[in-house]
Amino acid sequence: MDIHQILKMLPHRYPFLLVDRVLQLDKGKSIVALKNVTINEPFFNGHFPHRPVMPGVLMLEALAQAAALLSFHTMEVVPDDNTIYYFAGIDGARFKRPVEPGDALTLMVELDRMKAGIFKFKAKAMVGEELAVEAELMCTMRRID
Repeated sequence: MDIHQILKMLPHRYPFLLVDRVLQLDKGKSIVALKNVTINEPFFNGHFPHRPVMPGVLMLEALAQAAALLSFHTMEVVPDDNTIYYFAGIDGARFKRPVEPGDALTLMVELDRMKAGIFKFKAKAMVGEELAVEAELMCTMRRID
């Protein structure tokens, strides 16, 4: 899935769209996506000017955006302006390695279960062979009026 297809599925836009490409998508099971981290990211001006590091919450957000793409594909849903995909919980988040400009963050998300509109995922992000972050994510899709 390229950026044009991602833009059709996710409502996020610059500077908050954090998935650049989907490398692998296995309906109902898993997704592997890519976030290229560049010095042009707006958060690097303040986090931290002397040693730029991608904020952990944005790594978790990138994983959630990949999870949303997996959910939409699994449910065969194309979201519209009345569809919102929310975080419902984050458990066991562990940050293992700083992510810096020039890194390619590989987002790996597995669907653990879905029940009553709640999705639970096992997620991790890698830089090369090194684990950057891991967490269990819970998300839900809601219709708004």
